[in-house]
Amino acid sequence: IGAALVVASCAGYSPGDIRAGASESDVRARMGQPTGRHALPDGGSKVEYARGPMGKHTYMIDVDAAGRVRGWEQVLTEPRFDAVAIAEPQAEIRQQLGRPSETRVGWRGVGQVWSYRYESLFCRWFQVWLVDGSVREAAYAIDPMCDEHRRFSPPA
Repeated sequence: IGAALVVASCAGYSPGDIRAGASESDVRARMGQPTGRHALPDGGSKVEYARGPMGKHTYMIDVDAAGRVRGWEQVLTEPRFDAVAIAEPQAEIRQQLGRPSETRVGWRGVGQVWSYRYESLFCRWFQVWLVDGSVREAAYAIDPMCDEHRRFSPPA
């Protein structure tokens, strides 16, 4: 019975079998309340389901103006991170990657650093330094959770 509870509690983590044409209410029934909504020029929306701060996935579900699913994508990926451009507006980063896992004050108190956990063989996270509403720098770094684990692990 314990295993059944674990499976049931994780059932709404991803869109799973949600297909094009499903209603947004079907998505909410499966995944709960979204963590964000981003308007698209055609009247549709990107509906955001960030699974952080410790989760390593953010699902963006595209819905048309009538509230029907067009498709979905897990957006915390290296190809997406690599596409982040210097001077890109902060709002665009939020629409493309969703809310960050962690937000802190930027280097020397300037701007903000948004950090995104994601699935990585090397336990990295992606960071974006935002100054005056746009990207100043973007880079990969060791996720501090991994660094602390190494610091407190007994020697082999």
